[in-house]
Amino acid sequence: MLKTSLKVLNKLEEKGYKAYIVGGFVRDYLLGIESKDVDIATNATPKQIMEVFETSALPKEEYGAVTLFVKNNRFEITTFRKEIRYINNRKPVEIKYIDDLLEDLKRRDFRMNALCMDKDGIVLDLLNGKEDIDNKIINTIGDSNYKFYEDSLRMLRAIRFATILNFRLSDEIKNAIIRNKDAIKSLSYSRKKQELDKIFSSSNAKYGVELLLEFGLDEVLELYNLKDIKITSDILGTWASLEISEGYQFTNNEKEIIKNVKEILKSSISEVSLYKYGLYINQVAADIIGVDKTLIARMYENLPITSRKEVEISSQDIMRILNKKAGPYFKDIYNDLELKILKGELDNNKESIENYILSNYS
Repeated sequence: MLKTSLKVLNKLEEKGYKAYIVGGFVRDYLLGIESKDVDIATNATPKQIMEVFETSALPKEEYGAVTLFVKNNRFEITTFRKEIRYINNRKPVEIKYIDDLLEDLKRRDFRMNALCMDKDGIVLDLLNGKEDIDNKIINTIGDSNYKFYEDSLRMLRAIRFATILNFRLSDEIKNAIIRNKDAIKSLSYSRKKQELDKIFSSSNAKYGVELLLEFGLDEVLELYNLKDIKITSDILGTWASLEISEGYQFTNNEKEIIKNVKEILKSSISEVSLYKYGLYINQVAADIIGVDKTLIARMYENLPITSRKEVEISSQDIMRILNKKAGPYFKDIYNDLELKILKGELDNNKESIENYILSNYS
């Protein structure tokens, strides 16, 4: 990825422009972390960038950014700029293109994210970002209160970076989060969820949750029982352990999974729950309550049936036995048969089932 990125820089430089890799990629490079997220800053305007790279495109959502794909690698290329005005504590709506790398870096969030790399692979540190990396601490570029007033998402990003990198937050950032945390309420649930997903998915998630609770962000994030969260290997399991605002959006499939997991948590994992919801849902629930998932897999393997079609009786047989036409009574009979078979109270063979139906439904 680095080799391809430097080629992109060199192509811009060959056309007479200045260009640098900036941000997280350089930070991760110094930390020895592999990254595929590459941002490039240049003094070329979007129009000039697109003249250099004919396959580049202007994305709909990014203001003044150009997207470039090279060998299936995605690059975001932005022009050096000043952000003049923000709205809703989040989005810059007025920018000014400039020809000054340092001024462009000053608009960014944290010092460790303002490191640059030139076309020769040399790291440039204009705002003491390497010092913060060495000290494992996160500082904003300039006044923290102002940075969070500009863009309230930066508070969640600070906690996310602290979680993933296992860094400390500076005292200034801590105080600024406490002072400005109500601004997080104005963020979209989608943005909040994106950051929370990354925090909850981290191997250091416990630390991230501790930070959220320390600053009282559970209230502004509408995570009503965050102190009881269960961090699981499946992110949907983690969300299922929480009581949250209905504003958080999930796909229909995700909603169904979370709902079913919650249903299991209200009772217990059993042969019936394994039959009804399947192995995956029950293993997610097992992760939440701390039950060994291999035991759940063994229980599933030993189920006498895993679907209704495995019950050794047909609807034609039932009509014959009871001398009845087809009707809604089939559902009640099959529900009863499934339950009895799963609990080991009825053998799953045709003779036993026919005798049971004659004794209970004739």
